[in-house]
Amino acid sequence: MKKIINKKHNKNEPWFKWLTRELNSYEAFRDFESGKNPQDVAEDFISSNSIAISKVFENFDEEDKDTLDQFLKLTECEMHVFRILEKQIELRNKVRFVDFKKRRK
Repeated sequence: MKKIINKKHNKNEPWFKWLTRELNSYEAFRDFESGKNPQDVAEDFISSNSIAISKVFENFDEEDKDTLDQFLKLTECEMHVFRILEKQIELRNKVRFVDFKKRRK
């Protein structure tokens, strides 16, 4: 579902709320379907929001840098969780059932 959003950066809105709102409204899956990889999609997002991002950076301070570092750690953790889940699903699909009732001769 596509929602209408205000593209202007509100100085009273914390940058991470703005970023979350923009990322959630960005049509990334459409880009994935067209064959783009995640890095290209991210670069397209940055490019299309470059003016608002530059305004965010005008007031970026050390506390904001710490917040960004925490988001990076959380995102990396989430990626590892998804990879572990992906491997568990693959392993589950490879499980073969053994009929122990059959005896070897």
